[in-house]
Amino acid sequence: QVQLVESGGGLVQAGDSLRLSCAPAGRPFATYAMGWFRRTPGKEREFVAAITMRNGRTYYSDSVKGRFTISRDNNKNFVWLQMNDLKPDDTAVYYCVADNGRDYGYRPTRQENFHYWGQGTQVTVSS
Repeated sequence: QVQLVESGGGLVQAGDSLRLSCAPAGRPFATYAMGWFRRTPGKEREFVAAITMRNGRTYYSDSVKGRFTISRDNNKNFVWLQMNDLKPDDTAVYYCVADNGRDYGYRPTRQENFHYWGQGTQVTVSS
């Protein structure tokens, strides 16, 4: 099966920036959309951002819009999340996600849309 590997998390201060990276452990695979979710203990997983791989259409949660930017390399199934002006509320484990490419033309913002999940990378933002 598809395995996704995230990197780039760390400990930063409020106002700092981080860039998260995601890549498949194996060969490229068929996918319509990839993206990022995050989870804080005691809370549900929260949608952060997604991007359609062929056309590069982007989707963002209201809480990160204007601060985070998602990008991709469709040929390699690579995705990145540039995170600027980080806030303590951004502290979470961030997960890279991908669908299986069987559906298309939908809004990729729900966790049910995604079939493949990475192990997560920790982002901690101090005040």
